[in-house]
Amino acid sequence: MSTETHDRLLIIDFGSQVTQLIARRLRELNVFCEIHPYQNVSDAFLRDFAPKAVIFSGGPDSVVREGSPRPPAAVFDMGVPILGICYGQQVMMQELGGKVEGGKISGGGGTAEFGRAYVTPTIEKIDLLDGWFDGDDDREQVWMSHGDHVSRLAPGFEVYGTSPNAPYAITADTNRGFYAVQFHPEVHHTPNGAKLYENFVRMAGFTGDWTMGAYREEAIRKIREQVGDKRVICGLSGGVDSSVAAVLIHEAIGDQLTCVFVDHGLLRQNEADEVVSMFRDNYNIPLIHADESELFLGELEGQSDPETKRKIIGKLFIDVFQKHANEIEGAEFLAQGTLYPDVIESVSFSGGPSVTIKSHHNVGGLPEKMGLKLVEPLRELFKDEVRALGRELGLPDSFIGRHPFPGPGLAIRCPGEITREKLDILRLADAVYIDQIRKHGLYDDIWQAFVAILPVRTVGVMGDGRTYDYACALRAVTSVDGMTADYYPFSHEFLGETATRIINEVPGINRVTYDITSKPPGTIEWE
Repeated sequence: MSTETHDRLLIIDFGSQVTQLIARRLRELNVFCEIHPYQNVSDAFLRDFAPKAVIFSGGPDSVVREGSPRPPAAVFDMGVPILGICYGQQVMMQELGGKVEGGKISGGGGTAEFGRAYVTPTIEKIDLLDGWFDGDDDREQVWMSHGDHVSRLAPGFEVYGTSPNAPYAITADTNRGFYAVQFHPEVHHTPNGAKLYENFVRMAGFTGDWTMGAYREEAIRKIREQVGDKRVICGLSGGVDSSVAAVLIHEAIGDQLTCVFVDHGLLRQNEADEVVSMFRDNYNIPLIHADESELFLGELEGQSDPETKRKIIGKLFIDVFQKHANEIEGAEFLAQGTLYPDVIESVSFSGGPSVTIKSHHNVGGLPEKMGLKLVEPLRELFKDEVRALGRELGLPDSFIGRHPFPGPGLAIRCPGEITREKLDILRLADAVYIDQIRKHGLYDDIWQAFVAILPVRTVGVMGDGRTYDYACALRAVTSVDGMTADYYPFSHEFLGETATRIINEVPGINRVTYDITSKPPGTIEWE
């Protein structure tokens, strides 16, 4: 996607686990930004990217260690504002003539600072801190996470805020437009952090021109330029990402697009009918409904290992998709709902492999296997931006606001062996649970909610009879981006009412539990 018409901000990533949050805060301010690992940012890259401002992220390394990450020296000579965060502050000081001392973690004797802290201002206040220190107690809560610390400022810098263990918590060289903070303004635990970013981009001259209306127009133009008069295949899952991509591409090229909807028999209640109705009937998008539920469920029979189940589903999905896609003559492009977090994660900071927590369901390998080129119109967007684009395209809020649903579907909400009986029970229980959440007006407060049917039967009593039926677990979490999550604090009244409904309305369940595990240590899904 071309972004030449937008002011651009560059985030140089030094390996922080929350670098994506910096980008999210900026996108919320309608500022276009990109994250690039420090080792990819050369002098030539800087010239080509031509950022209007630069942010240095945090990172796990120590600037006092030989060979630790550094930005290119040219970045300081570009004449654009720079904001350093945590490690970013330390590397700025070290590179510009200041001094950083190692804490105990890196072999020094300094005091580390992790968690909540309070910053108080010095005498003078600068534009970066508009809206800060205005409370009654003249201090701001921030989130610290550093072992090393700045012990001497670089020439030209002054201190504008301190904390008990960070005497240079906020520093700046206002003449050059260089600003640096020891804490993380992007995280939730720095409540006023968004205001600091807002001040920085305003001072840098950003006009907030990154809007979904503008993105929609650019995306349509880019799709038409890329595709020309050729045909495009889109793997439609019914989820928000692939659906928004499909509607956007259809708006650009009309009937040159054909969607393939693979129905693996692991969808929620009435979901297949809803997807077909929306896209074939409402949007008049050419759609192949590949009902292959018997194939998938047959291959999954007797399988209980979660990774084995995921791999079976992933392989079958590719085989089925290819079979039906081959029926579309003249197709040269494959459309995918790839998002910006996927792009960021594919370019790891260290260049090394990450631990596989669980396999992901996608159409990986298909473009090469089928000789197709990729169309990825959402690859610069975060999830919330995809939802905003969907609204811009006219998709109903009831659809755009749907909770995420995994590619392997109900298979990973059915620990142990999958059977048609258990899937039928699970679909009905999940429908009752979601109905309860909607009736109580809680759906939009929750990131994701679902029922898992457990691989255990328990004794119960209904009327005068003994039952021996399945137990189920309710799961509901709050999250910003799915990377971390906490359980939703339902009232006991809600849980009791929901459990009663499920037991009364769903044959086969006689016991209901609520999962209060956060992520980490758990994952959101059960498998």
